[in-house]
Amino acid sequence: MGLILSIASGVTNFAGDWVLIQLIGLPGAAWATVAGYCVGGIIPLVFFITHRSGLHLTGTKLYIREFLQACGNGASELMSNISSSLVGILYNLELMRLVGERGVAAHSVMMYVDFVFIAAFLGFSIGSAPIISYHFGAENHDELKNVFRRSMFLILVTSGAMVVLSEALCRPLCAAFVGYSPDLMQLTVHGFRLFVLCYLFCGVNIYASAFFTALCNGALSAFISFLRSLLLRGGLVLLLPPVLGLDGVWLAVVAAEGLSAAVSAVLLRRQRTRYHYL
Repeated sequence: MGLILSIASGVTNFAGDWVLIQLIGLPGAAWATVAGYCVGGIIPLVFFITHRSGLHLTGTKLYIREFLQACGNGASELMSNISSSLVGILYNLELMRLVGERGVAAHSVMMYVDFVFIAAFLGFSIGSAPIISYHFGAENHDELKNVFRRSMFLILVTSGAMVVLSEALCRPLCAAFVGYSPDLMQLTVHGFRLFVLCYLFCGVNIYASAFFTALCNGALSAFISFLRSLLLRGGLVLLLPPVLGLDGVWLAVVAAEGLSAAVSAVLLRRQRTRYHYL
């Protein structure tokens, strides 16, 4: 359900951009964003309000300690959302400096497609988190090991499949947005073929961050999120373009995810005896 809504929200956003910008101009982009958030937010709210059997909304009192613990454990998600905006500004500034508005347009196309692909990793990681938390709390170490190993296998296989699929569909996906301009099309396709290499690593980072959140280790989860989404992405997009030119912008994401994946692997290995998942 969560994965479907996440994908539907992203599809609504970029499809709305494609239609509404042509109809009403730049304000159409804002309305498309609002429509995407409505799909992802209002539909679940209506579901929980109207379904009285099973899960539903009800009254509660305020639990201060538990509330603060939840805020600390969810610090990684806060960091990801804040970082995405800041890093997006850095990317746009670098692209404007290097190639102007065409670069920003190409980057926007990649972000729309990226949202759909990343939703698979996010949906799986968030969906498996309650299972991990349950078995960790119940001290079912054998089952926790089983869940972790199977999850990592699925993440790695999906990562490889995503890169192959992205490379194969690169041209038609880009044509759906910028097919009207041959120069912009060529720029976007070239950048997209480099950018999608990040899918080899980002699944591991997303899962590792969610995994430590599920184990109630908000500090490690936030560290991974901060490292990949702000420190490395933001730093490398400033360091690589002077050396590699425009390709440095696209490869900054790949390098950031690759370095973060190496750190995630080290943390997962070091914490294995503490949480008994390996």
